[in-house]
Amino acid sequence: MGREEESQTEIGPFMHAGKLDESRHAGQFKLQGDEPPVLLGRNLGPNAVELCLAALGFCYAVGFVANAAAKGFEIEELSYEIEGDIDLHAFLGLGKGRPGFTEIRVKSRVKSSNASRENLESLCQYVPDTSPVRDILANPVPVKTDLEVV
Repeated sequence: MGREEESQTEIGPFMHAGKLDESRHAGQFKLQGDEPPVLLGRNLGPNAVELCLAALGFCYAVGFVANAAAKGFEIEELSYEIEGDIDLHAFLGLGKGRPGFTEIRVKSRVKSSNASRENLESLCQYVPDTSPVRDILANPVPVKTDLEVV
């Protein structure tokens, strides 16, 4: 790691049904994150909150396509535009308030040759209601943080 703002993470095998499931990821995925220069970064990758929004888009897309396929709908095009409002004053120690997003907005666009508008609108409502990432963002989740000083 060259600078404090830059970070790398690796995502490897995970536990599934109480067992290590190495078949899910053939190897480790490496992600690089950074911050823009205004936050003392070098823009070598997305920042953490951008990755959070991307995770929501990935989850929605998988949910939409999987549920459409289960209903026999062919999806020709699917895209999401996701944006969020965030005030960094609390994060930077410059004020009070919430350090995270105060609102996230998702605009979806879909094209299907064999699904009606009503079918697609129904899916568009169902997907957020069953999205694990949206659930994590919308509902309190206990987060435990430990520190090992070396």
